[in-house]
Amino acid sequence: MDTAIKKDKQCHFCVNNIKEVDYKDTHTLRKFVGSYMKILSKKRTGTCSKHQRKLATAIKRSRIIALLPFVNQ
Repeated sequence: MDTAIKKDKQCHFCVNNIKEVDYKDTHTLRKFVGSYMKILSKKRTGTCSKHQRKLATAIKRSRIIALLPFVNQ
């Protein structure tokens, strides 16, 4: 029997009372992409649905204007 305690993940944006996800804030956005610069799932990061959608849009915008790379080299 596995008796590991499962810790519920909290949404980073809800906990820190951040209303909008800014595409220019690359330091924060890098926390939510993997080593190959793929957007991590909300199960992995613990963000809520609303902020996960805003996060994905912000990452895609910052990639287009070359603040974040599309792939890691």
